[in-house]
Amino acid sequence: MWGLLLALAAFAPAVGPALGAPRNSVLGLAQPGTTKVPGSTPALHSSPAQPPAETANGTSEQHVRIRVIKKKKVIMKKRKKLTLTRPTPLVTAGPLVTPTPAGTLDPAEKQETGCPPLGLESLRVSDSRLEASSSQSFGLGPHRGRLNIQVSLEDGDLYDGAWCAEEQDADPWFQVDAGHPTRFSGVITQGRNSVWRYDWVTSYKVQFSNDSRTWWGSRNHSSGMDAVFPANSDPETPVLNLLPEPQVARFIRLLPQTWLQGGAPCLRAEILACPVSDPNDLFLEAPASGSSDPLDFQHHNYKAMRKLMKQVQEQCPNITRIYSIGKSYQGLKLYVMEMSDKPGEHELGEPEVRYVAGMHGNEALGRELLLLLMQFLCHEFLRGNPRVTRLLSEMRIHLLPSMNPDGYEIAYHRGSELVGWAEGRWNNQSIDLNHNFADLNTPLWEAQDDGKVPHIVPNHHLPLPTYYTLPNATVAPETRAVIKWMKRIPFVLSANLHGGELVVSYPFDMTRTPWAARELTPTPDDAVFRWLSTVYAGSNLAMQDTSRRPCHSQDFSVHGNIINGADWHTVPGSMNDFSYLHTNCFEVTVELSCDKFPHENELPQEWENNKDALLTYLEQVRMGIAGVVRDKDTELGIADAVIAVDGINHDVTTAWGGDYWRLLTPGDYMVTASAEGYHSVTRNCRVTFEEGPFPCNFVLTKTPKQRLRELLAAGAKVPPDLRRRLERLRGQKD
Repeated sequence: MWGLLLALAAFAPAVGPALGAPRNSVLGLAQPGTTKVPGSTPALHSSPAQPPAETANGTSEQHVRIRVIKKKKVIMKKRKKLTLTRPTPLVTAGPLVTPTPAGTLDPAEKQETGCPPLGLESLRVSDSRLEASSSQSFGLGPHRGRLNIQVSLEDGDLYDGAWCAEEQDADPWFQVDAGHPTRFSGVITQGRNSVWRYDWVTSYKVQFSNDSRTWWGSRNHSSGMDAVFPANSDPETPVLNLLPEPQVARFIRLLPQTWLQGGAPCLRAEILACPVSDPNDLFLEAPASGSSDPLDFQHHNYKAMRKLMKQVQEQCPNITRIYSIGKSYQGLKLYVMEMSDKPGEHELGEPEVRYVAGMHGNEALGRELLLLLMQFLCHEFLRGNPRVTRLLSEMRIHLLPSMNPDGYEIAYHRGSELVGWAEGRWNNQSIDLNHNFADLNTPLWEAQDDGKVPHIVPNHHLPLPTYYTLPNATVAPETRAVIKWMKRIPFVLSANLHGGELVVSYPFDMTRTPWAARELTPTPDDAVFRWLSTVYAGSNLAMQDTSRRPCHSQDFSVHGNIINGADWHTVPGSMNDFSYLHTNCFEVTVELSCDKFPHENELPQEWENNKDALLTYLEQVRMGIAGVVRDKDTELGIADAVIAVDGINHDVTTAWGGDYWRLLTPGDYMVTASAEGYHSVTRNCRVTFEEGPFPCNFVLTKTPKQRLRELLAAGAKVPPDLRRRLERLRGQKD
């Protein structure tokens, strides 16, 4: 679903001018100023323009100019006049203000807010605190007026893509109740997210109230008139307006003044607001959110990320190692933090696990969670935390915080509130990395339909298709780097961290029926994947909050906050499917939050939401069986031996030392170990609910042919027992 919507959303601005709304036709906007929002929001801009004219009867009349394209124009209220003006390339804006006599900008343009989002996008503001003058339908009600909210597959249902007022509403408004006295400092707006419609507000006014009955407006300092704020010129680009002067109130109201012709007054919004003290204690204070862990809670660009990782390595040199698996298209290194009691060494019998974040560059929370996780593991190891000490002594943990650093730098530059839904998602070649791995599902399923699996075509470690290995194949350098990384290290368990929803999805991600948009497509290890997904979802505080509303359109809580990826929306070439079919690794996708790029002040709570889940998920590598497959004669481990479980049509292989790990849910299993040149061995292995893994070792004996081959190659004499056995075999053939 998201792939289709993103593609259409990306296409929408291109068709905007044909609909009469040039991409850059922000009303009244001139040259950029120097206003800045601290934290993760980038530089913002305000501009001078003519104030509203005053009529003879004292009412104000706004003279606004627009650009006419193909006989389309912006619709104004009847009391407005329209003339032409030049479009501007800016997409952020300030209120319409008047130059001072000295020619300098209004002081409002230099206003620094310092206020974070109120929480419409992150759902901290509940539906009950959003109201409107009217709504076209329930699916276009005020509860849908949240920044970056996404429409469902079916336009016009209960989950539409914005708040939209009725067409006959002469004075539409959208209202937010902050719940207590609040210092409002700015407004961010978008148009309607829709596959088929184009609706966005092009200008609006702002009002405030303490009781929702008596209202006052935001006014320009120089003119004293109500400020009219330029809004959107396309459906998706967020536009920020700072107030000429921050206002302390409980309620804030947006009053659309103009909107696209042929459309409706529709918007999605976020409010910048700081809480203020209540001397009379009339309002209940919101419960404090945050974390007591002494960690670095901020967004880190590439340079800051490298610096932080180095600091962790210097603080815990005995359990950490930093290495690079390759470079991005722009040449930024893909850094990994390895954490183990013996970093840099694969210890026999210890599994390798990984977390990958930042595959989509604008989904920033996963990146920060992994940076927080490496700090936490270091701090807690030094404190002697037994849980952390055991993790680091029983497994080797690899943390890749940014698989797509190029995309992240774009998103970081725009800022957490202004990056929108898709900007920075792709790498610098415009490749979606989560669709860029080789499609191994199709050749496997075709071989299964022909009855070739597993006797002719293996059910595991499928080779890369020829087309994928060609020099001109559309494979991102980031993808190639990760594939080489997967082949170099025998990973057992992984999760890749995304954002924009609250759910854990598991493979297969690609539907088996060609061209099906969604279809339940489980793997042979469906029970294991459902267990892994449930463990993370059940340990995540946000996913377990029964009072929260769905992020966008699907309520995943009714299914335990987990879903089969293909049953959600098909993703050919996903990393989950590739890991399962090309390596031994079992991998799921964790959608961490409704907000892809949360504000820095939300990071402590997001860490608390995910801390236990991140640790508990890693501990699941103990679930199942593990052991070593050895040669009876040499007692050395046998590499690439195949471990097959009766009844599960998916095998795994041993690492170069002969050790293996096979994730299984509790039960009794008949397990067979086989290797080329050896007799196969089958034994019963029991997985219990107690902490494992259950030890299941194998000793294999060489076949006579293999022993003879090795002896002849070494120039040694053939022993009598082998000679007699070969003679018996020849006699049987005769």
